[in-house]
Amino acid sequence: MKKRWLSLLVLFSVLAGCGGGAAPATPPPAAKRLKVVLVINGVLGDKSFFDSAQRGIDRAKQELNIEAETIELGVDPAKWEPGLEDVAANKPYDILIAGTFPMRDLVASVAARYPDKRFIIFDTDVDYDKCPNKCENVYSILYKQNEGSYLAGLYAGLMVQQPLPGMTGKRLIGAIGGQDIPVINDFIVGYKQGAKDAGLDPEREVLVQYAGGWNDPAKGKEITKAMYRQGASIVFNVAGGTGLGIFEAAAEDGRWAIGVDSDQWLMLKDEKPELAARIPTSMLKNVDNSLFRALKLHLEGKLAWGKAESLGIAEGGVGLAKNENYQKLTPEDIKARIEEAEKAILEGRIRVDTVFK
Repeated sequence: MKKRWLSLLVLFSVLAGCGGGAAPATPPPAAKRLKVVLVINGVLGDKSFFDSAQRGIDRAKQELNIEAETIELGVDPAKWEPGLEDVAANKPYDILIAGTFPMRDLVASVAARYPDKRFIIFDTDVDYDKCPNKCENVYSILYKQNEGSYLAGLYAGLMVQQPLPGMTGKRLIGAIGGQDIPVINDFIVGYKQGAKDAGLDPEREVLVQYAGGWNDPAKGKEITKAMYRQGASIVFNVAGGTGLGIFEAAAEDGRWAIGVDSDQWLMLKDEKPELAARIPTSMLKNVDNSLFRALKLHLEGKLAWGKAESLGIAEGGVGLAKNENYQKLTPEDIKARIEEAEKAILEGRIRVDTVFK
């Protein structure tokens, strides 16, 4: 009987632990990291819009532990569609991110053919009603650039009426857009409204011209110098990489320029301090924050796929840079006017015009 019990114990040990030891625990599978690819219809290095998008992706890599790759399609529009198609078909990703108005129909087309993938488009939205699958796998980020540009126009309009260095004494300001498209015109209408509330005539005392592209600093410089010759003291950059020429003109002529999308004083102060010195503020379109926010919400299961969302001052989507240069160059009464205008927009006492209805 005793031998029989010993045999049973040995058999039990073999079955339970392969010879008497405890069975090794199977480790839980590692959490799958989100794979993201950012497709840029242009190049990095603009110190503005696309660099801001890249900062958002870099932050998500660090803080959200995602995997990410950036593909630069270059400045030739003929390469954007085949480039996007190639990335969509051949790159491993969970979410493909692209931005700007020229990419809206391309993203909608690709999203319909890859319903198992997800897409984020920023600075424009897809036409959800026309998408074959209603673009249920696309999240669109819009910005209330009209609100941020209102602050830029108010600021510029108030500053040119001050007896400050670099001011011509004329109540004249300018704005240069990259292209004559709705999103850029939304900047312009807000800028003009802000200038009007500063006391300027928006039709006679706000010069507006389009450069026709986003990566032509020489063209930006040429247009800016022409505006300065007419008596403008401040020119608003709404032209991406073309705007680097605006800053060069400001430095050469001793005038001023307002940056766009990123805090361009901060972006340039170490590399090109002579240009940064001429940028008292920038109208911030916080692409970086919006992309980080979208990826974080997705990981939390809270992102509104199949919809567009507009981010303004209230959501931290746009604003005015109040950096060291702003603090140094801006009179206290103008700072107070800007603060009051931000509060009035948030409270609905100022309603900023827009081209989007």
